[in-house]
Amino acid sequence: MPETVLVTGGTGRLGRLLVPMLLDAGRQVRVLSRSGARAPLADVEYLTGDLVKGEGIERAVKGAQTVVHLAGGAKGDDIAAGHLTRAAARAGVEHIAHISVIAADRLPLGYFRAKLGAERAVADSGVPWTTLRAAQFHDLVLGVLGAMAKLPVMPAPGAVRLQPVDTRDVADRILTLALGDPAGLVADLAGPKVYGLADLARMYLRARGRRRALVPVPMPGRIGRLYREGANLTLSGADLGTRTWEDFLAEQL
Repeated sequence: MPETVLVTGGTGRLGRLLVPMLLDAGRQVRVLSRSGARAPLADVEYLTGDLVKGEGIERAVKGAQTVVHLAGGAKGDDIAAGHLTRAAARAGVEHIAHISVIAADRLPLGYFRAKLGAERAVADSGVPWTTLRAAQFHDLVLGVLGAMAKLPVMPAPGAVRLQPVDTRDVADRILTLALGDPAGLVADLAGPKVYGLADLARMYLRARGRRRALVPVPMPGRIGRLYREGANLTLSGADLGTRTWEDFLAEQL
């Protein structure tokens, strides 16, 4: 009987790529999400539940050998991971593969603290585990710039540099990790190039054929200093994806 893999957040941008890849690898796939799939795939079992509220998890993990934890939100990721990992341990899950974010342990912001809390919940669960920290996805950067472009002028925090990674590169990496042996905290995954946020914005505007004034915005205090120092980046020792921001824009726009 094929191995059963539970994917949390399997209807999100990363999950929609990973689920068919798991099917192609011969796995039996189960997806847990809050709202169900808009375009369900044949041979995939879809379950609804809420990780933050702790609802629907026991049924989802029952009989699964591997859990791929992709689900995340603006807040509550640490709580969600705690509920999931405790249920996984009780169910005898053999491997949890988890996606996190680069600098989860370096930036004192609520989002990153919750991501670090989720990492700790996975590591302390008693279930063998693998955690991959990835940079911001191209899709996320595109959405942020699109929202900023609706303003009469676009703010450009001069201290912010990003090394965005393509979602397909992340899907390829997490597939390999999920199907392999538990490896703990593995090398970070970032895109092939580092960009200033203003440069990303200029390329976005040029691709859309739009004009906006870019207004430099200083980032004071400790957070500004950390961004100026590149604390949100992994500039050495990271695995690098293959698709650049320019490649992504050419495809999308």
